[in-house]
Amino acid sequence: MQNDGKVVPLNKGAPEQAPSSPLARLPVVLLQVRDKAAQQLKEALQALFDNADDTLFEMADRAHNNVEQNIFFEAMRDLRLKRKSIERCFLDKFYEAFLRLGQYEVSAPEMAPAMTFDKLALVHNDDLERTVAVDAMVSKVLSRDGFALTQLTTRLNTLIPQRLTDASNPMGPTVLCDFFLQAGRSLGVEIKVKLIILKLFEKYVLIDTDHLYDEANQLLIAGGVLPDLKAAPARRVSDRGPAASVRSTQGGDTAEAMATVSANRQLDKDVQEVFAALQELLLFVRSVSPPPEPNAEAKPISSHDLLRLLSHLQQYVPATEAAQDDFDLRIQLEQLLARVSMKSGKFRVVCGVDEDVINLIAMLFEFILDDRNLPDSLKALIGRLQIPMLKVAVLDKSFFSRGSHPARRLLNEIASAALGWGGRDDYQRDTLYLRIEQIVQRLLNDFVDDPAIFSELLVDFLAFTGDERRRSELLEQRTRDAEEGRARAELARQRVQQELNRRLLGKTLPEVVVRLLQEAWSKVLLLTCLKHGDQSPEWHAGLGAMDDLIWSVELHEEPEARQRLLDLVPGLLKSLRDGLTSAAFDPFATGDFFSQLEGLHVQAFQYFALQQDDRGEHSPKPASTAEMVAVVEEIVLISPGEQPLGDQSVRLADDDEAVLEVDKLRVGCWVEIQEDEDHKLRCKLAAIIEPTGRYVFVNRTGMKVLEKTRMGLAVEFRRGAVRLLDDALLFDRALEAVIGNLRRLKGGA
Repeated sequence: MQNDGKVVPLNKGAPEQAPSSPLARLPVVLLQVRDKAAQQLKEALQALFDNADDTLFEMADRAHNNVEQNIFFEAMRDLRLKRKSIERCFLDKFYEAFLRLGQYEVSAPEMAPAMTFDKLALVHNDDLERTVAVDAMVSKVLSRDGFALTQLTTRLNTLIPQRLTDASNPMGPTVLCDFFLQAGRSLGVEIKVKLIILKLFEKYVLIDTDHLYDEANQLLIAGGVLPDLKAAPARRVSDRGPAASVRSTQGGDTAEAMATVSANRQLDKDVQEVFAALQELLLFVRSVSPPPEPNAEAKPISSHDLLRLLSHLQQYVPATEAAQDDFDLRIQLEQLLARVSMKSGKFRVVCGVDEDVINLIAMLFEFILDDRNLPDSLKALIGRLQIPMLKVAVLDKSFFSRGSHPARRLLNEIASAALGWGGRDDYQRDTLYLRIEQIVQRLLNDFVDDPAIFSELLVDFLAFTGDERRRSELLEQRTRDAEEGRARAELARQRVQQELNRRLLGKTLPEVVVRLLQEAWSKVLLLTCLKHGDQSPEWHAGLGAMDDLIWSVELHEEPEARQRLLDLVPGLLKSLRDGLTSAAFDPFATGDFFSQLEGLHVQAFQYFALQQDDRGEHSPKPASTAEMVAVVEEIVLISPGEQPLGDQSVRLADDDEAVLEVDKLRVGCWVEIQEDEDHKLRCKLAAIIEPTGRYVFVNRTGMKVLEKTRMGLAVEFRRGAVRLLDDALLFDRALEAVIGNLRRLKGGA
């Protein structure tokens, strides 16, 4: 940008430098900050790559099959070859970002915008998984070192002509992650490997951002840049949630920081208002436990103590659905509190707010475990998540009001993935079941009071379901392509069948000709129709050859017929040979047919010769040596294994309720079909083949499992054998249902 004449140096003590040197615009202290940070980042990147081999080798060692193992070995090789270029590209990006700080009115460095879970549905699957991972990494840094970063941003803003924010700070986690993603674009590895490398970036680079910001701030303080800026008291690691967002303020100046604080307060206020409205509804389900002694005073336990009790109960959650029916969390908690009360000598109870959370979570899980959309074989697994979800809700009330909450989203993703799960007899070896079981076990074993584990598990599960989804979509597309091709073949077969019947039905012809047309020439016409269409010159030429063949084996009285046959035969034979060759018809059978056809044509010429005899006016026709057949039934062409198109046994009116239900079906919707008394089939509508009216269903893996006509499906609806599955978010449906029940309870009170 040619505006050097308008640049006003902010560092009054520095001598004016030549405008051709962009680095001269940066104060010396800022160059010191840059170089110190670059050295630390370079060492951290080297540690990352030094340890990447070991990590990937361990992953390869734990791989389930050779294909997965090769993926990790190839990634190790790719990373070794490209580590230097990645390190160099990362540091180049870092230096360029500082260079731009000295430029006047230049937009912030290009970077991937910070994403939230609410926006994830708008991006590609791989981008979605990568975005969730980066979002979680950035959030951790901001929650741990956000205040030090904001101090650094504030100090930098006093030295540079453009306005900087925490999100555009070259040393901020958002920009550092973006630099690393850009530097690693050359890696030809799968998304699961990229996520592992991102975790290594977090482990070896972002883990030391406190030192990065502290040393930068100390250098600036030593240079006289805002030395009196007050430090905030250190926050606990477990202190996350809405309060942590204050530290991740995007503003570099006081006005923007205040605006961010105001917005966060409004967010907290909205969360409190939502939960207060829920508490008002929950008033009618609160239990009032009388103290064991008349004069005993109830002493509420803290939320921290409640979490400890829940962590204890978490270890004893039953694994089977039958046992879970007898495991009432509220009763278990009351019994545990009673034992605590006896030991302490004081009557201990859960405080009102926490009791409301317990009641609400219990009602939500009652709905979830009664939900017919969840496969029965997975309900026991999901039921074991009740205590971890309760602990999250105790820690963070935005769990009820924020649809993007990681714990809530994890529950929804599990339910969505399970929607098409068939629950086979070998379900305990199914990859989806095993993955959900691992998530549940990890939460029960490791989740104490740090909700960050839900973000980590969500990233892993999205990577897993993304892989499954890509495989199933590929197979599903192949299924659709095959069915559409089959439909085109059926329509072409109908068209050929129609033309055959138009010419043969009701006629008596040599058996060899009828058999050739039905068994061989029909295939020639079918291929022509599929390749060129039934309006093409090739199609009409094929029909013409069929017409000429039929005419050539019939006996004709007209005088000019002999000459026409003489002119017709050479071209007819060539057309027949070319057509049968293109359809790869058996050459031996072809030779036999032409021998018999030659005999038929000789017979025709003999008949013409008799007609020309002066005394042949009443001469007898030559005896036919060919076996004749009368075509009295309509010809039906069906490929091996095919069924006739359409289901004509039942015909319902178009305004029939069952037919209208079928017409509401859309590609992608899931249904459950009762096959017999003991078996139900869960499948997804993959395609509606318009020309033939076929509805094609696939299972979770994308494999075709069912095919019905419109009328056949309507019959299933009429007898109640088909049920649409609700693919709306599980937690949201549960919350809506619970709120509806509470409102009815309040209205009847």
